[in-house]
Amino acid sequence: MKNLTLENITRVCRGTYHGDPAKLCQEVSGVVIDSRKVEKDNLFVAIDGENVNAHRFIPDTIEKGALCVVSHEDLGETDFPYILVESTGQALLDIAKLYRDSFDIKVVGITGSVGKTSTKEMIASVLAQKYKVHKTLGNFNNEWGLPLTIFQLNEEHQIAVLEMGVNHFGEMRRLSSVASPDICVITNIGVAHLEFFKTREGILQEKSQMIQDMKAGGSIILNGDDDLLSQMGPVKGASPVFFGTGDGNQFRADGIEPLGLRGTACNIHLPDGSSFPVIVPLPGAHMISNALAGAAVGYTMGLSAEEIKAGIEGLPSMPGRNNIIKTDRLIILDDCYNANPISTKAAIDVLSMAIGRKVAILGNMGELGSDECALHREVGTYCAEKGIDVVCGIGDLAKHLVEGASTDSTVETHWFESKADFLAEMKDIIQPGDNVLVKASHGMWFPELVESLQSF
Repeated sequence: MKNLTLENITRVCRGTYHGDPAKLCQEVSGVVIDSRKVEKDNLFVAIDGENVNAHRFIPDTIEKGALCVVSHEDLGETDFPYILVESTGQALLDIAKLYRDSFDIKVVGITGSVGKTSTKEMIASVLAQKYKVHKTLGNFNNEWGLPLTIFQLNEEHQIAVLEMGVNHFGEMRRLSSVASPDICVITNIGVAHLEFFKTREGILQEKSQMIQDMKAGGSIILNGDDDLLSQMGPVKGASPVFFGTGDGNQFRADGIEPLGLRGTACNIHLPDGSSFPVIVPLPGAHMISNALAGAAVGYTMGLSAEEIKAGIEGLPSMPGRNNIIKTDRLIILDDCYNANPISTKAAIDVLSMAIGRKVAILGNMGELGSDECALHREVGTYCAEKGIDVVCGIGDLAKHLVEGASTDSTVETHWFESKADFLAEMKDIIQPGDNVLVKASHGMWFPELVESLQSF
């Protein structure tokens, strides 16, 4: 890998090399943290999990052909090279920074409370109309995932679109210092992770730290429909540009026409006064915001209106994220990757567009702090307001969600302690022809329900 010799890795990690000095000039072929994925001449970084000491797998990695190991444990005398560091987690970030800086490449950094991954996919789809794009793999957006994404860069790539997710103070700078973005995009400031950030202002403080690591001459692109982001002024000499449906946004959408579960039609206006009609192929008003973010980044990177339009309309769907699945008996809205009140309400908005009976299967939303019960109840009330016919809550917190939906006697409600309890009664609740939304926080593991519904 470019510039990743054992000598350079040791230096950037501020580590101590143990092994044959003749190997210091050798480049590793890849960087891995999963011992099962080690290949010849890889560097294995031994990062311990909550319940697993990764260092016990080091012999296996050497047997598989690893060139060197990064360890925070003193391994003593070994017959293989290793680099002793204070923290293997920090070492992974340091190595990724070294590798990222080896490329003369534009980087788009994306953060926000909700919509990071779908916005990343939209921006990548737009930029791919003109450039060779590398993007965050799935939701690999944390202190392990971001480096692993960066290690997949190669000489063919012209732009990297990197998603950054945080849930504690101080995490953003550790990510953004590695990414060194040229363009900073913030999708919104919601209530996700209030348990740790306490207030939306605290969330804004942490998310906006990404801009501090923006390269000189970079661009800041913000959601102008967000009350907090819209108030942000220049940072590091760069004035933000805004996207949204409001008149004050430089990238603006109007003429919005919902097309049910087929998506949404609208007109997108650019700062040069031009505009174009487009169909955003995934349903939901929030997808208009994603399309505008894609238009803003595309325009900043020199794409034409025609190229931006093609990128928006060519957006592929993703499992677990606003993914429409049609079976012989049901239409399933698979949005089960993760959940918070804002994203769940957006998914309910999409479900409300459907023709036929509307069923919401909703689970616990995590990390909402002391207001978690009230926020769940609020989502249940929202289901009733949007005309959802059946609300099924799964999990202890989802019981409050069902209570909120039950305030409207026309809504059929069910609460289940577990997925198994729901699956045992599913055939008595779901009917042929139903439109079914499935959504919960990632820890609930609702893809299992999507699979069962597809077999219904």
